[in-house]
Amino acid sequence: MLLLASASPARRRLLEQAAIPHRVQVSGVDEEAIGHPDPVQLVQLLARAKAAAVLQGGLAPEIAAVLGCDSVLAFEGQVFGKPADAAEAIARWQRMRGRWGELHTGHALLSPGGGERVTAVTTRVLFADLTDAEIEAYVATGEPLQCAGGFALEGRGGALVERLDGCFSNVIGLSLPLLRCWLSAEC
Repeated sequence: MLLLASASPARRRLLEQAAIPHRVQVSGVDEEAIGHPDPVQLVQLLARAKAAAVLQGGLAPEIAAVLGCDSVLAFEGQVFGKPADAAEAIARWQRMRGRWGELHTGHALLSPGGGERVTAVTTRVLFADLTDAEIEAYVATGEPLQCAGGFALEGRGGALVERLDGCFSNVIGLSLPLLRCWLSAEC
């Protein structure tokens, strides 16, 4: 059984939909205390820190591994986590509309026996060319304030994304193809 070191309901839903047996234990890692200028390195550091924090707390015998994940959106040299407030979400969307960004998700799979796999998966995202009124209406739903980059592909934000280049589930917060590969020991 897998132990997910994440508070993300989207990641839990992905594991449930893929029928991957799991439990959830939130890591409590202070994400603001971990920094790196490279977004790919940043998400890997965050994912590993979350998995390691849960692993250090001790595991029930049925837990085979701990999975930590973290996502950020890289856009024009800036790293976007969750927007601080509605004004920041609106400003971001006004910049992103009609343009490409890169959603990076760090994945760390740690086992009690010392096994460790850490990587990041990147998916390019083309945002719709929205009007200011459309942006304000989306932000007013509150959804963008809960998500890295300020959008939820699996929610209302899915209608605001024109195209993806890469792994769909990665944009939701967890690359299921990567996890399948890791769990089956194919890679």
